[in-house]
Amino acid sequence: MAGGIGSRFWPFSRNGRPKQFLDFFGTGRSLLQLTFDRFSQVVPVKNMYIVTNHIYKDLVLEQLPDLSPDQILAEPHRRNTAPCVAYAVSRIQAVTDKANIIVAPSDHLILKEGTFLDTLREGLDFIERHDVLLTLGIKPSRPETGYGYIQVDEGEGALRRVKTFTEKPDADLAKVFFETGEFYWNSGIFLWNLQAITEAYRTLLPDIAHRFAEGRGKWGTPEEQAFVDEIYPACQNISIDYGIMEKASNVYVLCADFGWTDLGTWGSLYDMSKKDEQKNVTLKCQAVYYDSERNVVALPEDKLVVVQGLTDYIVAEADDVLLICRKSEEQRIRQFVNDVNVMFDGEYS
Repeated sequence: MAGGIGSRFWPFSRNGRPKQFLDFFGTGRSLLQLTFDRFSQVVPVKNMYIVTNHIYKDLVLEQLPDLSPDQILAEPHRRNTAPCVAYAVSRIQAVTDKANIIVAPSDHLILKEGTFLDTLREGLDFIERHDVLLTLGIKPSRPETGYGYIQVDEGEGALRRVKTFTEKPDADLAKVFFETGEFYWNSGIFLWNLQAITEAYRTLLPDIAHRFAEGRGKWGTPEEQAFVDEIYPACQNISIDYGIMEKASNVYVLCADFGWTDLGTWGSLYDMSKKDEQKNVTLKCQAVYYDSERNVVALPEDKLVVVQGLTDYIVAEADDVLLICRKSEEQRIRQFVNDVNVMFDGEYS
């Protein structure tokens, strides 16, 4: 899934080039390319689909030249992840009646890649033998308020039945979740077989299932895009989490620890980055700090910034925008972006 605009990473992530297409760590590979590299060790390249907004189709093909245009599924509108997954499932159904499927965002960072691949293989083996919906749960390392949580049933082993899902909690609740040991971060990486997910859509999101079923015979043909463009605006704007995972009765979690981070916020980027003695993170630019600690500073490579008297701040500049924001207030960045769009007619989006 590579269609989001990553507004919480503004001003680096912009409408024209969202965060999944950016190289945050100077590796020469964007987050999307790193995701492709990772999954191509488990899934044949010919079996991969990238679902993205239509305006990014050429950018995806530029960054992933091993894929054919037919493997890029272009959404005409952003309607959240449930229609996105339904689109990909429809394409898969058009070529086979039996498949094991992995659904993954394109903007995650995995530090323990070997452990991650082993976890995927274990999960694929499980869903091949059981008609269940499986999510990967991450053992939390801190009481994080920016992630969703999964409460697991009592039991032993890494594979557990899911008891409840909870969206991003406040700080007090996150602390309780962390201390109980019963809760795992929801990675947003899902595994299921074709039969299980088809049945889930039929029973839990029948309207979306019906709309895509009407495209039978059009998938993989020149008629596909026109059909998708026609039905997409009428699809319910809902996530796969809300629409299916939180309602289904056959949901399991595979608990793991493979150095996972959802690079959705400046705070998560700060946590994963190299720090100086004062716990400051400097990305791309040069920086000199005085009486400052625990900041993340990201400016263009040709810039020098001198910081004095700041603690726990984000200082980020990209193109024609400079952001200065408390790290503790970064959840308001979306609000900042919306306000700026209204005030300046979208000029800085």
